[in-house]
Amino acid sequence: MDFLRPASWEEALAAKAEHPTAVPIAGGTDVMVEINFDHRRPEYLLDLNRIGDLYEWEVGEDTVRLGASVPYTKIMENLRAELPGLALASHTVASPQIRNRGGVGGNLGTASPAGDAHPALLAAGAEVEVASAARGTRLIPIDEFYTGVKRNALQPDELIRAVRIQKADGPQQYSKVGTRNAMVIAVCAFGLALHPRTRTVRTGIGSAAPTPVRAKAAEEFLNAALAEGGFWDNGKIITPSVAKQFADLCSAACNPIDDVRGTASYRRHAVGVMARRTLTWTWESYRGARRATEGAA
Repeated sequence: MDFLRPASWEEALAAKAEHPTAVPIAGGTDVMVEINFDHRRPEYLLDLNRIGDLYEWEVGEDTVRLGASVPYTKIMENLRAELPGLALASHTVASPQIRNRGGVGGNLGTASPAGDAHPALLAAGAEVEVASAARGTRLIPIDEFYTGVKRNALQPDELIRAVRIQKADGPQQYSKVGTRNAMVIAVCAFGLALHPRTRTVRTGIGSAAPTPVRAKAAEEFLNAALAEGGFWDNGKIITPSVAKQFADLCSAACNPIDDVRGTASYRRHAVGVMARRTLTWTWESYRGARRATEGAA
């Protein structure tokens, strides 16, 4: 196994073009596990740790550009207001040591359906910024990024440089079920984001299908119910029947398997429970913010 250590982004792209099978490594929290268990033995490892740009983030007017290697700890400490769902997801990642090393780029590169960041990225609305030496930079919508179990839309000569995520314009939530409270792979996970500006709701489901997915039928139902009931304007409590139907549709969006962490039926049930709870939490936050705004006026 050869170890490639580019000193710049341009050198990294050139190395990836010359060695398309090279496996990128930054935090190494996924790659090294596979190597240590002999599940993977790549011919080349492409070390990206010397590329400072990957550890930076920029907060714009509408979006956050998050470098692929920004550690989860930095997201928790610095981007809680702009990316609340992703900050909550970051809290659930493994242990402090791994949160200090791992980043969203690794989650995306591995593309495991159990990756903790995926539901939050789907719910918030994100684009993955990738580049190659030959074709330059392109943006891949998060909905188009996951193509199969641990497969993504990257071409062999492309590397992930950053993720562009819509700044929160409303409450976001994230919930995860595991067999214990730390150092655990998700049995299933759920992300929810309210977008008052567009009066829409987005979801993200992890570890309950071959890829991370959105519950689009549930979103469409809830968007229609909120609009028809005037909920965005009147700030009323969402009725139990609406919450239940939303939860049922989220469960139906799953296509899980039985494995050592949980059964398929349990995963469907748990996703429904998380969907109902996160909807309740986010809507109460929205109502509280709306009341505060009206009081100040």
